[in-house]
Amino acid sequence: MNIAVDGPSGAGKSTLCRALAKELGFIYVDTGAMYRAIALYALEKGADLNSEEAMAALLPDIDLDLVYRDGEQRVYLCGRDVSDEIRTPEVSMATSAVSRFPAVRAFLLESQRGLARRGDVLMDGRDIGTVVLPDAQLKIFLTASPEDRARRRYEELILRGEEVSREQVLADVIRRDQQDSSRLTAPLRPAEDAVVVDTSGNTFEESFRLLLDLVKERL
Repeated sequence: MNIAVDGPSGAGKSTLCRALAKELGFIYVDTGAMYRAIALYALEKGADLNSEEAMAALLPDIDLDLVYRDGEQRVYLCGRDVSDEIRTPEVSMATSAVSRFPAVRAFLLESQRGLARRGDVLMDGRDIGTVVLPDAQLKIFLTASPEDRARRRYEELILRGEEVSREQVLADVIRRDQQDSSRLTAPLRPAEDAVVVDTSGNTFEESFRLLLDLVKERL
């Protein structure tokens, strides 16, 4: 059984989906982490993030693996655990840039579908219900207001010791929304049969219960 969850940056997909998968006994797959790893690799190599040709040239050298340890997904890039490194604001913006290229998306597509064949999987990202798992039994589009998402992101970054301002985080959220929804390849949008869930103003517990009730109702 597959559950596909899409939505914009900062909607709480990773945190909520990880908890929901644990509750349901599903394998959790954070596809955004895969794109983030590629973006990190490109940044480290000094590649032109606006050139699909430059990005395509890097792909054959990328060894990407998702490892599940104590129920947590860890991301390995060329044998190195980069699970924490891929969560910086710089990598977030780079991810939005490189993920628009068909070559990058094609590189990851079969890997993502292969993960979904492992068993009961809850997968989140930007195009899971529309492209990666169009036959998923349940599709959810998880969203919240830009201000709400920026607040959550700001609090997360501050807890990690990052020096950022609320204004900058909000600007980054709005800019990423525009990039993700306007790209030509697999733009961010709800699947036609997706259930749209807006968590603006909700606590984590309220949003989690909302999703869990939805899953139990639909499946």
